This record gives sequence, structure tokens and C-alpha cells, in this order.
Amino acid sequence: MTLSEILRQAVATFRAHKMRTFLTMCGIVWGISSVIILVGLGRGFVVDQKKHMESLGKDLVIVWGGRTSLQEGGRAAGREIRLNVDDAELIRDECYTIKNVSPELRRTIPEVSQYNSANRGVVGMWPSYQEFRSLKISEGRLITDDDEREGRRVLVLGSKAYRQLFPGEPAIGATVLVKSVPYSVVGVLEEKKQNSNYSGPDNDYLFAPYSAVSRDFPPPEKPGAGVTRGYLDDIVFEVVNPEEHEAAVMQVRRTIARVRHFDPMDKDALFIWDTMEGAKQLSKIFGVVTLFFGCVAIVTLCLGGIGVMNIMLVSVTERTREIGTRKAMGATKRDILRQFFAESAMLTVVSGALGLTIGMGICIGMQALPLPDFVPHPIISPISIVASILTLSLITVTAGMYPAQRAAEMTPVDSLRYE
Repeated sequence: MTLSEILRQAVATFRAHKMRTFLTMCGIVWGISSVIILVGLGRGFVVDQKKHMESLGKDLVIVWGGRTSLQEGGRAAGREIRLNVDDAELIRDECYTIKNVSPELRRTIPEVSQYNSANRGVVGMWPSYQEFRSLKISEGRLITDDDEREGRRVLVLGSKAYRQLFPGEPAIGATVLVKSVPYSVVGVLEEKKQNSNYSGPDNDYLFAPYSAVSRDFPPPEKPGAGVTRGYLDDIVFEVVNPEEHEAAVMQVRRTIARVRHFDPMDKDALFIWDTMEGAKQLSKIFGVVTLFFGCVAIVTLCLGGIGVMNIMLVSVTERTREIGTRKAMGATKRDILRQFFAESAMLTVVSGALGLTIGMGICIGMQALPLPDFVPHPIISPISIVASILTLSLITVTAGMYPAQRAAEMTPVDSLRYE
């Protein structure tokens, strides 16, 4: 038999059993589609979470002062470590593994514009902070080194702070009274989609030079402690090489420990949030989730292959007399084998092609649609396509060969006697 005759007979068989063929194909189509979609969603989760983490900052580490738990140099444990701007300058000048650093002084104080009032946080920081904290300007400009050096009273507004203080009104060049001190608005930030923060969303804040905030709004005096010169809430820095972030954090610990007189291995002396370590853990978690999704989808595809094998076995049983007649008329075992294997292969290949098309089409469609923040945009994975094709090939051989072999082994006499 020629290939065209085999294909023509296979098509005739499928037309004779339209519903059965359709339902069998649905299993394969859904199996292939689910592999593409589920793995794509898993990869989308990883990429979306990475973007959200980058909205907090690039390769970011935040350091807060703590309380010592170990003795060091004759000093008892339990001492409070209070960071100040000298520590930030020390990190900037001595830690070669650190790319950028900035102090943070956060003050929640009343603000009044000519249109409205608010009681939002004001963040005092160095200009480098704006780059590695991913603060992007919508209009106006960012804070400059000259602003910091001269202690200028200038503000950059977060998007929510802008909407509250200047509802629908221009803000650039306007004056905001920050605790009765006049500050000029020089910029407004783009709205930031942020699912991770350590002191509140950046959209809520007003940003100003550290030198101005520390001068105009010193922190309230603690009972019996007095105000420490250069007081700040925390220090934020960006490492040079994210792959060596642990060494960079340890260098910062050793540098501050030297001047603050505590053991560098004392984890309680400084509280450090390493966002890169968190990102690695998150990536591992979503990697396992993606692998689980892929395994579930492959199992679904295999179940579709079992359905193909079952239908082909039913087909062999139904066509037993036909097989006997063809053999009696001179058909060889190879002819019978090729016929039934071709039917199975056509069924799986056409279904697989439809499944790949539908799965990739859904992924592309979801990428183009605006989705809620908790729904990732799926990413088509070449690995999932290769895995689908390999699994489909295995199903084609397995699901098609056994029924075809069974049909080919039938003897004409037994087949013609079959009722």
C-alpha cells in the first residue's frame, strides 16, 4: 500500500467515528496546551516577581542598628548600636564591594500645599539612592549632588503624595510647607508597582536631600539619650557584584564593627535585609512550582496518550473481520501494521499540532492583555515545547505500535470467524 492510500483510509476511519475521534483528540490537545500554559505561567511568576523585587531596588541591602549579643574588647553584651551618617560615609569610602550607598532618615511630619494638607513621611537621602532604589521621574527632575551638598530645601513627590497635595494641579516649582518650613517641589515620580517594601510604598513618600532633612527635622530626643549627631534610620546600599553579595555584606559588617566595637559575627548587632538572598529563595520556590506544573501537565498528556491507545485497541477489535478479509486478499503483516500505526500517528500528530498552536496562542494572548497584578504574564518556554514534542513522539510510538502489532499478528482464519 502506498502512503496516500494509507492516509486516505485513516481519514475515512476518522470520519466514520467523528465523535470518538474528536474526544480522543481533545485529550491530546489539552495535554499539550496545558504543558505550554502551565510552564509558561510558572516562568511568568518568576519573571514578574523578579521585576517586582527590582521595583524595591537593584541588588539592594538594608542595614539597621541592633543590640549586641556578644562581648567584645571588654564591652558587655546588650549595647545598642545606633547608626549615623558617619557609618554611611565609612561604607562609601572603604568598602570596595559596594557600588552605591545612602543613609535614610525618615520623618513623618505634616505637609501643607496651597491645595491640600497631608501627614506623610519625608525621606532624607543621598542622590545615589534614587538610582538603585529605582525611583523614576515623571516630570521635573531628581535630587542632585548640588542639592545635597548645599542642603537645598527641595522635594521630589511620590505619586500618591502628589495626588493628595496637588490634586489635578501642577506641582513643579510650587512650595510645600513641611512642618512650616518651605520646600520647593522639583520633581514628581512615576507611579511604582511595588509588592515589596521595608517601610511603606515609595508612592506615599516625599524625598529630599539628607542634609536638609537632618538639619530641619532632627529626630525627637530619647529620654536620657539626647539626639545623636547624624542620626539616621538605616543605611541602604547596592553591591558591585550580586553573585558575591554575601562577601559584600560581611565587609560592611566588619567595617562598622571596627568603629562601633562589636564582633563582626554578632548577628544581633546589625539587622540586615539582603534582598538578593530573598530573590534567590523566591526563585527556587517558583522553580519548584514551575517543575510541578510541568510534571502535572506531562502526566495529563500521558493520560491523553492512554486514551489514544485505548481507542486504537477498540478500533482493532471492531475491525477484526476487516483485518481477516484484507489478509485473505493478500495484505501482509507490514501492511496491517503500517495502516493502524498511521492512524494512531495521524491522530496524535494533528492533535499535538493543534495543542501547541492553542497553548502558544493563549500565552501570546495573555501577554497582550492587561492582567491583575497577581496573575502573571505567561512566557513561552522552549524547554516546554521540546518536552511536549518528545512526550508526544513517545506517545505516538507507544500508543500506536502496540495496537498495530496486535492487529498485524491476527491470523486470517481467526479474524474471519470473529463475531
